[in-house]
Amino acid sequence: MSLLKIKDLSPDDRPREKMINKGATALTDAELIAILLRSGTRSETVVEVAQRVLALSGNNLNELGRIERTQLQKIKGIGAAKAVTLLAALELGRRRAAAEATPRVAVRTADAVVRLMSPLLADLPHEEMWLLLLNRANRVIERVKISQGGIHATAADTRIILKQALEKLASGIILVHNHPSGNVQPSAEDLRLTKQVQQAAALLDIKFFDHIIIAGNNFYSFTEHAATEN
Repeated sequence: MSLLKIKDLSPDDRPREKMINKGATALTDAELIAILLRSGTRSETVVEVAQRVLALSGNNLNELGRIERTQLQKIKGIGAAKAVTLLAALELGRRRAAAEATPRVAVRTADAVVRLMSPLLADLPHEEMWLLLLNRANRVIERVKISQGGIHATAADTRIILKQALEKLASGIILVHNHPSGNVQPSAEDLRLTKQVQQAAALLDIKFFDHIIIAGNNFYSFTEHAATEN
């Protein structure tokens, strides 16, 4: 018995034909994933396999973006090639969202920074540290990834951070990193790095505006938190 492919479905149930005839918006999330998978198993249609992919993330596309290849391959009918195809599609979506958040914008609040950086960081399964380099008008000159780590931490070198700022002639900087755990509270290392970079930036006459932690839909701003304490 061969694998059940999209062409084996009835015409009304074929996602590709439905997309051609009605447009992409007419398809469910499972049907869109089915187009990427192309075939099901001997006992399940490709749409049913796609539904199990969604179930793995609680039918939440943001959570699906956190799923790793090895987790996807635990689903019957998902091999390495299909898993990589899904991850590539999710990465393209992430990059599109990041590209739409144009870097050359003025960032004067923590909310503005989060809107700019969430597409890059919110659904990553590992930690990344990024640096926003600002001109005198608080407009972003460039976004630079400083480091990438594991689930619980990423190391960042103060010298590398300040070197980037000096090379780009930045007037101000903002640190941004994510917490995949969903816990928005800063760690002892986060506190140490923030103080260290702030002091080093001041010596070079570079304004340290903030350090922001993004954890899913929540965020923590060191500057806003300090303001509430005063």
